[in-house]
Amino acid sequence: MGQGPRRIFKKYKMLCVLASLALLQQPGVSAAEEPDLTGLTIEELMALKVTSVSKKVQNLSDSAAAIFVITNDDLRKSGVTNIPDALRMVPGVNVSRIDSNKWAVNSRSANSRFADKLLVMIDGRSVYTPSFSGVYWEVQDVMLEDVDRIEVIRGPGATLWGANAVNGVINIITRHAAETLGGLVALGGGNQEQAFAGARYGASLGENTYGRFYAKGFSRDVFNYPTGEDAHDDWDMARGGFRIDSSLTAKDSLSVHGDLYTGKINQQMDLASYGWSPSDGFSSFVHDKTDVSGRNMVALWEHVLSAGSRFTLQAYYDRTERNEAFVKEARDSFDVDFQHLFAAGERNNIVWGARYRSSEDEFSSADLPWVLTMDPESQRDDLFSVFLQDEIMIARDSLWLTLGSKLEHNDYSGYEVEPSARLLWAVQNNHKLWTSISRAVRTPSRLEHDGNILNGITPYPDSFNPASPFFNPSNPLPVEIRMIGKKDFGAERLTAYELGYRFLYSRDLSLDTALFYNDYDKLRLFQQQDPVFKGTTIVQNYLTENSIAAQSHGVELALAWQATDWLKLDLAYSYLDSNMNAGKQVGDEPHHQASLRGFVNLRDDLDLNVWLRYVDKVTAFYLNSAESWYEIDKYVTLDLRLAWRPVPKIELALVGQNLLDGGHMEFVQENFTRPTEVGRGVYGKLTYKF
Repeated sequence: MGQGPRRIFKKYKMLCVLASLALLQQPGVSAAEEPDLTGLTIEELMALKVTSVSKKVQNLSDSAAAIFVITNDDLRKSGVTNIPDALRMVPGVNVSRIDSNKWAVNSRSANSRFADKLLVMIDGRSVYTPSFSGVYWEVQDVMLEDVDRIEVIRGPGATLWGANAVNGVINIITRHAAETLGGLVALGGGNQEQAFAGARYGASLGENTYGRFYAKGFSRDVFNYPTGEDAHDDWDMARGGFRIDSSLTAKDSLSVHGDLYTGKINQQMDLASYGWSPSDGFSSFVHDKTDVSGRNMVALWEHVLSAGSRFTLQAYYDRTERNEAFVKEARDSFDVDFQHLFAAGERNNIVWGARYRSSEDEFSSADLPWVLTMDPESQRDDLFSVFLQDEIMIARDSLWLTLGSKLEHNDYSGYEVEPSARLLWAVQNNHKLWTSISRAVRTPSRLEHDGNILNGITPYPDSFNPASPFFNPSNPLPVEIRMIGKKDFGAERLTAYELGYRFLYSRDLSLDTALFYNDYDKLRLFQQQDPVFKGTTIVQNYLTENSIAAQSHGVELALAWQATDWLKLDLAYSYLDSNMNAGKQVGDEPHHQASLRGFVNLRDDLDLNVWLRYVDKVTAFYLNSAESWYEIDKYVTLDLRLAWRPVPKIELALVGQNLLDGGHMEFVQENFTRPTEVGRGVYGKLTYKF
C-alpha cells in the first residue's frame, strides 16, 4: 500500500476509533431497534411508503408512476459503496463507470458524463449543477447505513419537481434521527476500495428531540487503461455531518441537517495545446489533481393544520468548490420551498406550492485558462415557480385522476409550463393499472449560454473544402475546434406517454412493469459554423442550437419472488430504443439491460448475496477518436457478498465485485479523458453497532 492510501487509512481509522471511544462514555443510551426489512413479505414491500410521486405519503403500489425503491436492506446486502452503483438495481436506469472517480447515470435515454435530464436530490436538496447540466456523482455521498430509501422515478416529474426532472427523479432519503440511536462503526479495505471507515452516533437530546452525527472517509485505487497502464485516477474523500429531528409541539416538527466534505481526485487528461510535438500533436497529456469541497445546511419545518391539512417549509444553503486544471468554479445556492397539502371534500386531495432558488457562480482562471472560459465569469441566476396538483377520486377506492401543472420562470428561457395528467385504476386490490401524459423541460446551463470550450486542435483540415482559401496541403494550419454557447439557446422539451401495471400474485410474488414513449423537441445540437482565419490558426466554431427532434420508447420490468424461506430473487429488465443520436453528437443507448439479485439465508447468522448483471453494447460519443465514436462491448458482471454475524452487534462481510473478468470497459467520457477499464475488486468490511 502506497503512502497516500496508508495515510488516508490511518487518518480515518483514527477518526472513527476516537469517535467510538468517546461515544461509548455516554451513559444511558442504547442502540435503537432499527427497521429490519429482511423479514418483510413481498406484499409488505409493495406497501412501502413513498413521497416522491405526489409529494405526499402513499403506498408504492398506489403510485401512478414508474417508481422503484432501493431500501436500506438492499444497500447493505448488495455490497455497494457508492450511490451510482446502487442505482444499477433499478430497471430503466443506465449506470456506467467511466473511471475510478467518474460515472455516467441516466434514465430512458443515451448516457453521458453530464446526463442533463435527470434530477437528483438528497433529503430534498438538489445536487443538479446548473453550470454544465448534470451531476458530479463523485462528490454525492452519504453514510449509506443511514439511508432509509432511494426513490427512483423513471419518466418526468416536472409538475412537482420542476425543470430538469425530464427523464427521471432520484430522491435519496436518510433516516429520521430517532431511528439511528446508538453507535455504529464500519471499516474495511481491499484492492480497489483500499481503505474506508465511517462512524455514526445518535442520541436523545431532550423530550421528542433526537440527533446524530457521522464522519466517513475512503481512499480508492487507480483503474487501468486497456493497454494495462495505470490511469492515475485514484482519489480520496472525507465528509461529516449531523441531523437533528424534533417534535416541537403536537402539530409542529423541525428537521435540521448539514454536511461538509473535502477530497482530492486524480485524473489524466488529453487537453488542447498550442505547442506541437511529433508524438502528441497539438495536445498535452496533463496529470491533474482536482480539489473538491462543499458544505450545506437544510432546515425543514412541518406544521399540521388539521387532520387533512398540513404544510411544509424547507430552506437550504449549499456551497461547492471545484478546482481542475481547466476550470475553477465556486457556487453558492440558496433555495426555499413551500408546499401545502389539504383535502377538499371527500374526493379531492390538493397539493400546491411555491419555490425560489438563487444560485451564484464564480469562474476564475485555471492552470490552463485557454481550454474553458465563461463570459461573464460570475453570474447569479434566479428561479421562481408555483405548482398545483389535484388528486380526484372518480370511483371510490378504485379510480383516481391526478391533474397538475407547474409554472416556472428561469433567467435563460423565461416562463415554462409543465403539466401532467395521471390515471390510476385499482382493477382489484392486487391489480393496479396506471397511465400518464406529461410535459417537462430541461433548462439551459451556464455553459450552453456563456461558455467557450476548446475541445481540440488539429493540423489536418480534412473537413474543409479543398477550394477553401485556407486549404494548403503542403503547410496545413492548426485548426481550433470550439464549442460556443449562444445567448438565445432555449429549453429542451419532452412530451412523455406512459402505461404501467402492478400485480401482486401472492404475498411472495409481485410484478411491476412500465411502457413509455418519449417525444423530444428542441434538443441541443452544436451547429458547425464557417471557419474563420485568425492569425496563425483557423477557428472552427460550433454554436449551441435547439435543432433536434427525437423519440425513444421502451419497457421496464421488476419481478420479486420469495421462492422459499431462505431464498429471495429480484429481477430487473429494461429495453430501450431511440434515435437520440440523430444529431450525431450523442451515442447510442444499451438496448437491453438485466439484473438478477439473489438473497440466500444460509443460516440465521450467515447470508450469501449474488448479483448478476448484463448490459448490452453501446456506441459512445468520443471526440478524441477519428470518427468521434467509440464502440463498447456488451458485458456481464457478477458480485458476491458473504456476511457472517458472530454476535448480533457485529457483522463481517467479504465482497467480490466484477468477478467474471479482469477488466471491462463500461463507458468513455465525451472528451479530455481516455477510455478506462473497470477491474475486479475484493474487499472486507467490519460493522459494529453499540
